[in-house]
Amino acid sequence: MAGFRRIVIKVGSSLLVDRATGLRREWLAALCSDIAALHDQGADILVVSSGAIAMGRGVLGFRRPALELEEAQAAAAVGQIALARVWAEGLAAHRITAAQVLLTLGDTEERRRYLNARATIGTLLDHRAVPVINENDTVATNEIRYGDNDRLAARVGSMASADCVVLLSDIDGLYTAPPRDDPAAEFVPVVPRITARIEAMAGGAASELSRGGMTTKIEAAKIATAGGAALLIANGTRLHPLRAVAEGARCTWFLSPSTPVTARKRWIAGTLEPRGILHVDAGAGRAIRAGKSLLPAGVIRVDGAFARGDCVIVRGADGGELARGLVAYDAGDAVKIAGRASCDIAAILGYSGRKEIIHRDDLVLSGDGAGADGDMP
Repeated sequence: MAGFRRIVIKVGSSLLVDRATGLRREWLAALCSDIAALHDQGADILVVSSGAIAMGRGVLGFRRPALELEEAQAAAAVGQIALARVWAEGLAAHRITAAQVLLTLGDTEERRRYLNARATIGTLLDHRAVPVINENDTVATNEIRYGDNDRLAARVGSMASADCVVLLSDIDGLYTAPPRDDPAAEFVPVVPRITARIEAMAGGAASELSRGGMTTKIEAAKIATAGGAALLIANGTRLHPLRAVAEGARCTWFLSPSTPVTARKRWIAGTLEPRGILHVDAGAGRAIRAGKSLLPAGVIRVDGAFARGDCVIVRGADGGELARGLVAYDAGDAVKIAGRASCDIAAILGYSGRKEIIHRDDLVLSGDGAGADGDMP
């Protein structure tokens, strides 16, 4: 675990909340201690935490296992306050700032909202806060929801360019068959590549408080590994579950063939259809080749009709394709700030945008990427 730079840790409802006794305070304190140890080693940590509905339903007196949509949303509205508080208190004990981020499906699937969420999470991590992320169950409906936090964790991992996603579960990893149904099922410690045979090993959800099962975890592994992150399934029921993994506890690793950076660069270079062209001067061309961001001052002409987050071609002073990248401004605004200093952006546009027209993390030199399919990293 110590070798990873940015880690997403998913916590399920059944781990955090006991149906009979409520919040598992000792367990949460132990997990926060594990998180603090990784944080102190320099890793960026994001938590994807279920539990809002489970914590809120008891307060409102909802005792039935299956809730109506309106009841679930009401329970989430009450429980989310409590969930945020317990995470804030647990991390504050280690002098770590917690931040609450609520996402819906559109925040990771619609490009503009994806960019906004990515920028917010990136800023929080830059300031060493730990984002505690959950699906916004108060407004999500069955038609516009993830339905489980396993896949949400994988989407968040791709959005944040994480190199590891940890799914804490009530099982210690993948077996050749659901072990509760087949005592002869064999444990699978490492999955180099997800095949049809691996997918066939999955079962359903194990708890009435859980939405996901091994099927959703394998779906999450597909998303995470395509984005360049390793995914780990580990038993979260014990105290100090992350420390247990570091000390050699049994778990299943799903390996990725790339890193978050190379996966993102490959996606930009080979998957997206360019929507416009930015022509740059020789100085900007040299800066890009040196790994720098593209600033508005270096842009001499803007062609095309594109929106913020679209892929555009960057052409050098000789007219040749220099790079491709995800542009930070709509075409109309890009035209207005082209050739101008970054400090003038607010005065020109009336709002403070990014100082880069394409950030270096969203820029790939032509010839450096290969075609790739899959979800947006």
